[in-house]
Amino acid sequence: MKKILLIASLLFLGASGVKADIVHRISASTQLTVDAAASNAQRIGSSYTVQGTNITAGTMGGLTAQTGATAAAGHTDGVYTVTTAGDAFSLTESFTLGDATNTIGAGSDVTAYVYTAADSSGTPSAQQTWGNVTDLPAFGNTTTTAGGYTGSLAGTIATDGAITLTAGGSGTTATGQIVSEVTIR
Repeated sequence: MKKILLIASLLFLGASGVKADIVHRISASTQLTVDAAASNAQRIGSSYTVQGTNITAGTMGGLTAQTGATAAAGHTDGVYTVTTAGDAFSLTESFTLGDATNTIGAGSDVTAYVYTAADSSGTPSAQQTWGNVTDLPAFGNTTTTAGGYTGSLAGTIATDGAITLTAGGSGTTATGQIVSEVTIR
């Protein structure tokens, strides 16, 4: 009997236990974005250039000082003559009027624009509000974007993992994502 107990205990001691950690993570998300109204303006400066061949400058042209706190610089034309009559000549004189300086408080304003949709019977059914740039800057290099509006923008993820995204109005983005991760250690 002792031999049987000894053999049985050796078998139990010799068997190794199996251990495994299993981790399963599921992450679901939707991201709905409506663009904001924006305006980017870059003020350009005044410039004056002159170049030529076979030309003599009697009076050089150039830039003049600005006339007031918000005005841009002006210019004067030059007076030029051909140096050697009968020979070929060229003359290019150019002026770019720069942007005046805006007064404090001038520039772009973003205001809310409200639109109320009506169904086929004329009853208001939905109201949409989005940003609208109302006062545009008048600089030499300007980019302005109207704000997006939500429209029917929506996103859902069901418990079975089905993603449903509904397009919105202009200037909107909808993104849905499910991440499933299994880790065995």
